[in-house]
Amino acid sequence: MPSARMRIPIYSHDFSGDGRELQFHDQPAATFSDMVFGFLEDSYEESFRASPGSEEGRENEEVDEENEERSANESVEDDKNFWEKQHQLLQATLCRTSSLESGIRNVTKEAVKEIQMAGTICGCGRPMVGGCRNCLMTEISGRLRNAGYNSAICKSKWRSSPDIPSGEHAFLDVIDNSNSKKGEVRVIIELNFRAEFEMAKASEEYNRLVLRLPEIFVGKEERLNTVIKILCSAAKKCMKEKKMHLGPWRKQRYMQAKWLGTCKRTTVMPAFSMGDTGRLPKPKASMLTVDLLEMLPNMHCTAVEVV
Repeated sequence: MPSARMRIPIYSHDFSGDGRELQFHDQPAATFSDMVFGFLEDSYEESFRASPGSEEGRENEEVDEENEERSANESVEDDKNFWEKQHQLLQATLCRTSSLESGIRNVTKEAVKEIQMAGTICGCGRPMVGGCRNCLMTEISGRLRNAGYNSAICKSKWRSSPDIPSGEHAFLDVIDNSNSKKGEVRVIIELNFRAEFEMAKASEEYNRLVLRLPEIFVGKEERLNTVIKILCSAAKKCMKEKKMHLGPWRKQRYMQAKWLGTCKRTTVMPAFSMGDTGRLPKPKASMLTVDLLEMLPNMHCTAVEVV
């Protein structure tokens, strides 16, 4: 019995140069149903091998779990390395200081200490320390000038942009021109530095980093810029870990605009000298007695204090 033949047309440029049809002997004829059922069987075998209950499926699940665990461990390790690096960078930045910065820092801290111990009251009727920031800056700036430093109150102001909102900030600075080789050196003084970087919903790692900041910052512009970069990078990482939006006032450009942007320097004499409480003396007589004395100058009477 002659064997069935399946004829497949082949174009000349593929296999044969004369355009003849190639014939394959001893091959059973393929029907449409054979092709359909063959495709279904192959698909079923593939799905069975990859099913969760099969041996290959269980192996795939184990591999996926191992990859996920490895990725989680690597992520934890990366986070740990990041925070350790930030602590090291911040510590190294804050430890480096010059003789100019040390001198300004000592005068500033001594002035704050004396004002706090004396209980100095400003013209606003509030304690300078913890009460009136403007009067406190004025007093400290005067003390710095008395110590020979070119100090002033700086007020920065910046416009809004697509990245950050507008704002303004007041702080102190000292301009030093004593070193002709280095040129003009500017030292920034922030009396409430740590609070500028505190966040209400921060992570423990970020809060530990903020606690390393001094309450009163005294440092050159370059040093301050480095501290800003470290803290703003940490704030961004903190909010990303907590899957929260980082406020625009926490971004690096906003913090740089506070102290390193364009500002106006103003020299103002302090309202009260050191040690003066700013309280008015208690009158010896009532205002009524004083008025009578002015109206009747020839009368001799004794002023009586009204309780």
